[in-house]
Amino acid sequence: MLDRRSILKMAAGSAMLTLIPSAQLQAKTPGKRLAMVFDVRRCTGCLSCTVSCAMENQTDAGRCRTRVNQAAIDTATGFATLAVPNQCNQCDNPACVYVCPVEATYKREEDGIVVINHDECIHCQLCVDACPYGARRKDETLNSPPEKCNFCIHRTSAGLLPACVETCIGEARNFGDLNDPNSKVSQLVRDNKVYAMLAAEGTKPNIFYIGLPEQPQDKQILSLNFIEWQR
Repeated sequence: MLDRRSILKMAAGSAMLTLIPSAQLQAKTPGKRLAMVFDVRRCTGCLSCTVSCAMENQTDAGRCRTRVNQAAIDTATGFATLAVPNQCNQCDNPACVYVCPVEATYKREEDGIVVINHDECIHCQLCVDACPYGARRKDETLNSPPEKCNFCIHRTSAGLLPACVETCIGEARNFGDLNDPNSKVSQLVRDNKVYAMLAAEGTKPNIFYIGLPEQPQDKQILSLNFIEWQR
């Protein structure tokens, strides 16, 4: 879901995928801490996640909630091209919440999902500009609230998986509660090097990436240069 502004920012070298300290991943929060872990080794770039999300949530054309970008990554052995899924990061410190003048965007205490109250939203679109991930898709007519991922809250509340996870043919998407040590996402972050996007923004995202190629020894971060984007 990275928009053109965000991608150009990344291409300029100011945005990165950053290795996350294990202490931050293991930090307990009240209630559930719902998260997704993307294994980029298994993502084929088929876009079944984007299609199933649009169908499940009945989003307007051009306002899908999850996208897959193709990225070139500088690794220890040369450049690698990866399919990198991106969507709302359900941040613990969400910039979108702080700019909403009517508190229509908020973070649920029980599970950490950042949601939009469509009845309270005044369509000002301030949250669209505030999100560093380009994860909110605005209504150009300003007649409707922005679109963004909410982990298919209507499905997860009923014990189902988000549509994108259920339809991922490569099983690259994993969903669960990081506060549950027995969940698959907890096992994945425990057993792998885990990265988050734009961690330097201080948003404390809950979308994580594993399976990235080894980085050069003299670098602490993997920079992303996106070579194309989905409009």
